[in-house]
Formats: sequence, structure tokens, C-alpha cells
Amino acid sequence: MSLRPDLAIIADHVEPGARVLDIGCGDGALMAALRDGRRVDARGLEIDSANVSAAIARGLSVVQGDADVDLAGYPDKSFDYAILSQTLQTARNPHLVLDQLLRIGERAFVSFPNFAHWRVRASLLWGGRMPVTNVLPERWYDTPNIHHVTIDDFRALLKERRIAVEGAWFLNRGRPTSSAAANFRAEHAVFLLKR
Repeated sequence: MSLRPDLAIIADHVEPGARVLDIGCGDGALMAALRDGRRVDARGLEIDSANVSAAIARGLSVVQGDADVDLAGYPDKSFDYAILSQTLQTARNPHLVLDQLLRIGERAFVSFPNFAHWRVRASLLWGGRMPVTNVLPERWYDTPNIHHVTIDDFRALLKERRIAVEGAWFLNRGRPTSSAAANFRAEHAVFLLKR
């Protein structure tokens, strides 16, 4: 089974044998890949009960919970990596979730769809409607996204909160793209962070 492109980047950069907490882990695809390919001790937190069941059926350790409220119960630095893939934009308080990630983990991976991608801009400019794309497949009224984050907005938040970027990857149509003009050219971003 192949991983979603942002998850593949994360999987390639997690050190073998690491302790990982995957927040918003979905059906556990990344956790299973890390467990099987890198001998990682992976734990998950997922809000959707069907996804929790699917992850548990894979033999994974996943609990049902909400990143906005349930991360406070985890001890400081209890994981090597905290992972938040395509979940930041669904959090009620993304800046607080980000703080929790870096409290719980030595490092944090964060991936998100870039709402400043040129196709999104064009959809708004020429069609006057919220875009529906491969990366943003839901319509405005059924999307889980409550915060529309751009790469430049995220970088500004990191600077404000004094969070260091150890790595950054940008994707367009599932393929790596240059960091040059990433806020305009990239559909998706992946950051590796450390405080």
C-alpha cells in the first residue's frame, strides 16, 4: 500500500526505532508503515470512531480523542516525534495544538493544504467560489477545515512562537516542488519543527 505523498515524506524522515504520536492518524496508514518499515513505536489519537476501529483492526494502538483538548494529558517530551498531518486546519486552536505538539514531542511534523496555491486563488478570482481540488475535495459547507492556512501564514506563526524549522517540503500534484514561491506554487506543505 502506498502512502499519501505528505505521509511518505514524513515516513522517510522518521528515525528507525523512534517513539511517535500521530495526532489525527486517520485509519493508521502512516503508523502501520512506520511500524512495519522502521520498527517505530507508534501511538495514535483520532477523533473519528470509524478510523479508530480501522486502525485498531491493523493492530495499532489508537485512542479516540480530540487534539484541541486531549493533548494536555500527555507528559512532556514523551515522544521523539509528534505528527499532525492534514489536521492543523481542522483544529479550533491551531496555535495551541502546535504548542502541545512541541511539548509532547522532541520534534513535530506538520502537514497541511496550502490555501494560497494558485488554483485556489484562481477559483476565487475567476469563479468567485470556494475551490474544490484534489487536496481540498470537500465543498465549503461539508469541509472539516475551519482555518484556511497558507504557507506564509504558517511561517509567520512559527516565527511569532519562536519555533525552528528543521525541514520543509512542498508538493504540487503529489510531487515535490521547489521552495521558491512555494506559497503560490505548492498545493501542500510538510514541516519538521523543533523548539
